[in-house]
Amino acid sequence: MKDLTKGPIPQHVLQMAVPMAIGMLIQTLYFLIDLYFVARLGEAAIAGVSLGGTVMYIVLGLTQMLGVGTVALISHAVGRKDKDDANLVFNQSLVLSALCFVLTLLGGYGLGGAYLRSIGADAETTAAGITYLYCYIPGLALQFALIAMGSALRGTGIVKPTMIVQALTLLLNIMLAPILIAGWGTGHALGVAGAGLASSISIALGVIMMAVYFARMEKYVAFHSGQWRPRLHTWKRMLAIGFPAGAEFALMFIFMAVIYSAIADFGAPAQAGFGIGGRVMQAIFLPAMAIAFSTPAIAGQNFGARLPGRVRETFATAAVMSSVVMLLLTLLCQWQSEWLVSRFTAEPEVIAIGARFLQLISLNFVAQGLIFTCSGMFQALGNTWPALLSTSIRLLTFAAPVLWLSRQADFRIEHVWYLSVATVALQAIISLLLLRGQMRKRLPGLSGPAQPIDEKS
Repeated sequence: MKDLTKGPIPQHVLQMAVPMAIGMLIQTLYFLIDLYFVARLGEAAIAGVSLGGTVMYIVLGLTQMLGVGTVALISHAVGRKDKDDANLVFNQSLVLSALCFVLTLLGGYGLGGAYLRSIGADAETTAAGITYLYCYIPGLALQFALIAMGSALRGTGIVKPTMIVQALTLLLNIMLAPILIAGWGTGHALGVAGAGLASSISIALGVIMMAVYFARMEKYVAFHSGQWRPRLHTWKRMLAIGFPAGAEFALMFIFMAVIYSAIADFGAPAQAGFGIGGRVMQAIFLPAMAIAFSTPAIAGQNFGARLPGRVRETFATAAVMSSVVMLLLTLLCQWQSEWLVSRFTAEPEVIAIGARFLQLISLNFVAQGLIFTCSGMFQALGNTWPALLSTSIRLLTFAAPVLWLSRQADFRIEHVWYLSVATVALQAIISLLLLRGQMRKRLPGLSGPAQPIDEKS
């Protein structure tokens, strides 16, 4: 456990953000490596894997629901010096992760095919997407166990073990991808199915390594089988914070589905270009996301310790850092967007669409960084409903107009990106105003020593 209630806030942010950025980069490289080898299979394969990957947003929503609640409650408990509550939350998060594992398998195999058939540009793209998804679903289901353990460590201020495990699983994925996708050394190329299998096998190994770490090394929060009986009151505490954050990602799934539906008439090259551009964007977002993801633990511990000044300082520090990083990334995308996309495909039309997407969408990078930071602060304060509200407003102001535009005779794919930039700017303004209100409401009431929670249920 690392005490984040003492010492310089900027130092804490950097010490947590750097390994977290490395860990998230490693996680993103799973998809980029798969995309690199899949791109050699043609436009339909690229578009199919991109389509199948959108289901990831549903799983991300559920993992956020679990992870955000775990980080917030454990960081508050650490701030109060309440080790018993921290352990109860951790072990209940494991129970929830097992339940989500089963639900993901049932939902993925039961509904995934119908969803992809509804948004695929053509039969070949849809078939590739379904093949990839069915092989990737076990890996998606196993993400819950990884998130539960990683979030518990992050709540206690520890992030390096998670990064190390992610690095090792990436190495395995790098070795498996060419073997399974392209058939290197075996002569049996599995194509897009190999991409899904490589990720699933690697994630499974990651779960095993994290479990071994907790069993042998971790002392502050640990496995306690006596706490594995479902505690509904604890689930309620976790989901009260985690549900809105998870719903945010569910809305992002709808957001992505709307885009794929709107651009379907432009064919597989458009969906492939957007898919590659989106993956590149996710990768270059990582430094700002790491800064934002450090705020729940830092601000959360200080909130639990009743130190409002340090909570405010955490937001100010993270907002400035993320804005500077996002501004630099904007300049990169304006300057080298074609080069970034061309690392994954040689198709001229796909490159042109992906590059144009990055050039236009990068105009909202600074606003997106502020949204990330505000979301992290909402988690730290124990109320994530404002973040869900701002995301809902963004979706409403984007989805209806873009679907209407897609039915107009003069509709161009750039219209989608222009509208996205405008709605993200609106979301950033709303998020900042809502955070200001939450801090005015919650921080002045922090006074006196922190009180531990007495939970017997």
